[in-house]
Amino acid sequence: MAMTRDVHVRDLRYFVAVAEELHFTRAAERLYVSQPALSKQIRALERQLGAELFRRDRRDVALTAAGTALLPYAERMVALWAEGASALAEIGAAERSTLVVGMSTSPGRGGLLPAIRSRFTAACPEAVVRLRQVGWDDPTAGLADGDTDVAFVWLPLPEAERYDWTVVAEEPRLVAFPDAHPLAARAEVDFADLVDEPFLALPPDAGPLRDHWLALDERGGRPPRVGAEIASTEETYEALVAGLGICLVATGNARLISLGGVTTRPVRGLSPSRYALAWRREDGGRPLVEAYTRACRQVAGG
Repeated sequence: MAMTRDVHVRDLRYFVAVAEELHFTRAAERLYVSQPALSKQIRALERQLGAELFRRDRRDVALTAAGTALLPYAERMVALWAEGASALAEIGAAERSTLVVGMSTSPGRGGLLPAIRSRFTAACPEAVVRLRQVGWDDPTAGLADGDTDVAFVWLPLPEAERYDWTVVAEEPRLVAFPDAHPLAARAEVDFADLVDEPFLALPPDAGPLRDHWLALDERGGRPPRVGAEIASTEETYEALVAGLGICLVATGNARLISLGGVTTRPVRGLSPSRYALAWRREDGGRPLVEAYTRACRQVAGG
């Protein structure tokens, strides 16, 4: 017998339809193909298998012994492939209906997340929202490597041209001190008084975000002193209490580190921090991304 490993599922489906109908025209209608195309495909399959599957005369079509032997296997194969295709379609549908939202710290900010979620769910009741915490070494909160679909991030983003965003909050940057720090006694601090202090810095991978929280733009070219590197809220608090350095923090995040032993103060001479919902530019037209960003704009605008 000829090599049969390259038989297409489509050819087996055609064979099964003719075997079940025993009529080429009816089988062709059932398959939505033309009768000559179906006949041609069956002949090609017979050549490939090196066996005649049907006896045809003017009036009727009958299965040969070879056709009868092949039929149960072909039916199983076609049914199995239909199951595989439908499992695949289910996965695709689930992926299309799941939105992964990235963040490095919980947004807080007056119940922002629940408010966005309830509007989003009203617009897309079938959709599933998954939240993903991403480390501080990835300032895009998973967008860069495709782990998240939308993400709450601090601006500026590295490779900003890859992303679009909507600003959720613009907040003054405060400075956090250990309680015993001499400047902690002041009600407000000038940034000029902070430039020589050791600062807590984000990991180098955070790129422009590390620079933003070290206030590089406001230093007039003087390099910062880095007292320690921090990659989480816990590490920030520990480093502050241990006196390893001071750090800048957005007003909305001050409560995360204003635990015992840490004081935050307003700073004069600093631009504000901007918190945003961002997404990859090429994903802007995806229905779930669009619906989530719309919900976010409504909540932030409201």
